[in-house]
Amino acid sequence: MSDTAAPAPMGRFERLLTLWVAMAMAAGVAVGTMAPGLVNAIAAAEVASINLVVAVLIWAMVYPMMVSVDFGAVAGVARQPRGLLVTLVVNWLVKPFTMAALAVLFFDHVFAPWIAPEDAAQYVAGLILLGAAPCTAMVFVWSQLTRGDATYTLVQVSVNDLVMVVVFAPIVALLLGVTEIVVPWNTLLLATLLYVVLPLVAGLLTRRALGSQPAIATFTAGIKPLSILGLIATVAILFGLQGNTILSRPGVIALIAVPILIQSYGMFALAYGAAFLLKVPHRIAAPCALIGTSNFFELAVAVAISLFGLHSGAALATVVGVLVEVPVMLSLVAIANRTRDRFPGA
Repeated sequence: MSDTAAPAPMGRFERLLTLWVAMAMAAGVAVGTMAPGLVNAIAAAEVASINLVVAVLIWAMVYPMMVSVDFGAVAGVARQPRGLLVTLVVNWLVKPFTMAALAVLFFDHVFAPWIAPEDAAQYVAGLILLGAAPCTAMVFVWSQLTRGDATYTLVQVSVNDLVMVVVFAPIVALLLGVTEIVVPWNTLLLATLLYVVLPLVAGLLTRRALGSQPAIATFTAGIKPLSILGLIATVAILFGLQGNTILSRPGVIALIAVPILIQSYGMFALAYGAAFLLKVPHRIAAPCALIGTSNFFELAVAVAISLFGLHSGAALATVVGVLVEVPVMLSLVAIANRTRDRFPGA
């Protein structure tokens, strides 16, 4: 494998991401209530079902992550194939389908007395998009916090992204079809191209232009704030458009969070337990389980907006995933660190 600098520890700003997201939500609701014309003007800036303002913000989120992906490291997978096997099985053969099942269970059955059928369908769609978009960038942070193997984590993320380019759209289309939601294939493929393929290509070209690993590390550190700022701005816009729904029905946020929480802890238990049984060293087992738990919520948000619109319940569901993500992942990091001695190579 190529040498890879360890990612920087998660700073105070990243640790407080949930707080910033919550503040962006509150600010968005306030602006949407007091100045609805502003958010409606943003919503109207669309070309071919792609909102131009949100597209710029999503690229600000995704591009810094893609620059970190080194496809040259994929050749090193032979060093520990079991860890990668767990990652791929959980991410692509288990996670999307269990998330879809939980979404249908809760919103078509358990929560049916409190949720209108048309709203339930939107929330199910948003949760499906979350489940089909495994983590790309934040896993570097979780890996660092568990003293994970930085180079192997890079391999896992790189292979995962290669798989995502090919299977994300078909899996989403399959699951949306199973839940009887109409799939606008042209928009789905366009969103996958715009938010997965093109950023990956841009990241690869940027790495080649920069040349050395130190130059790449310096560049990514410099543009990293763009990712979080783009996320916060996107959340504010989404909640500005959802303001009336949220003020009239604040409990819907808690309802959407329920299947996300069950899915997150369930996927971690499955991946971490499988890695333990396969005797995967902890420095690989912890990141491998955390990749299977975390979500590429930037992609989920972007595709939800493209498929269903800024005003949609699907977009709202993906943003709730952002709100839940950081505290859940920090709790799982703590669990991984406390159980380190039970794994080989601790």
